[in-house]
Amino acid sequence: MLERHHLHILRAIKEQGSLTAAAETLHLTQSAISHAMKKLESQLGISLWQKSGRQLHFTRAGEYLLTLSERMLPQFEHAEQQLKQFAQGQRGTLRIGMECHPCYQWLLKVVEPFLHQWPDVDVDVKQKFQFGGLGALFGHEIDVLVTPDPLLKPGIEYVSVFDYEQVLVVSGRSALAAFDHVDPEQVTQEVLITYPVDQSRLDVFTQFLAPAHCATAQTQNHRIRIRV
Repeated sequence: MLERHHLHILRAIKEQGSLTAAAETLHLTQSAISHAMKKLESQLGISLWQKSGRQLHFTRAGEYLLTLSERMLPQFEHAEQQLKQFAQGQRGTLRIGMECHPCYQWLLKVVEPFLHQWPDVDVDVKQKFQFGGLGALFGHEIDVLVTPDPLLKPGIEYVSVFDYEQVLVVSGRSALAAFDHVDPEQVTQEVLITYPVDQSRLDVFTQFLAPAHCATAQTQNHRIRIRV
């Protein structure tokens, strides 16, 4: 029975002091306001105001609804403003999934100017997923996935964020240190230390060793702190 426009009417009457002025403020006719409030009073079985000449005096029920309008209407208006900001991308949460561990430092540099431009948007970075990054993307757990392993699937668009060079780090005492670059056959007797993820997600295997049908003598997985 009680609707938002009833609260608007009561607030306008309180602020403007008369039905006529309230009607002008709300861009309604006085008869439309009177009809709407009489219908509400009939449904509630109680009077909301009493007339004394041209003056209106709120009853206790009217005062209660007026207090309600002063509390609720600003909340509605605030909520509508918030929703507009959500719709315009000015507010919300950007959920970023990270499968590229060295990219994390790069992301921090990118996010900082973004947050200056959009201070009301929260950025949530996720690095662990129940079903992997793509599963999280398709499951709407994240909005964007930063990954070194693009898998072409319908509904996914990949955008290259930067190029990088695959670098082999060796000891200064290693014979390989004398070369500007190495071929896969040159590392078959070496111990390869990699980040502890599946080999199918490491370019050194998928883009370097596997195409040449080569393998290293041994592979060790270690967590390496990389500074960018």
